[in-house]
Amino acid sequence: EVQLQASGGGLVQAGGSLRLSCAASEFRFDDYAIGWFRQAPGKEREGVSCFSTGDGRTYYADSVKGRFTISSDNAKNTVYLQMDNLKPEDTAVYYCALDTAPFCSAWLGGSDYWGQGTQVTVSS
Repeated sequence: EVQLQASGGGLVQAGGSLRLSCAASEFRFDDYAIGWFRQAPGKEREGVSCFSTGDGRTYYADSVKGRFTISSDNAKNTVYLQMDNLKPEDTAVYYCALDTAPFCSAWLGGSDYWGQGTQVTVSS
């Protein structure tokens, strides 16, 4: 079964940067959608960013457009989320998630595989 190992969270001041990594193991799919959700205390889970092999598209939540960038290293089966100009409202637990339906629209509705969360805390 696919395992997703997330890392890279931490504490950073507003305006700073972090890069999250998600390493996928036991990975056997030719097509998929993968990306990051986040959940802050008392708030609903939010899809932050995704890319899909089905249509080659990427998705960013409006709240992170222009600040976050999703990328991948296929040789390492790893997906990254570069987060720049972080704001206190970005504070949340970030989860890597993969959907075997290779479209971000499907991924947003709930994914098949989830990694453990990594905490991102942005101080003001």
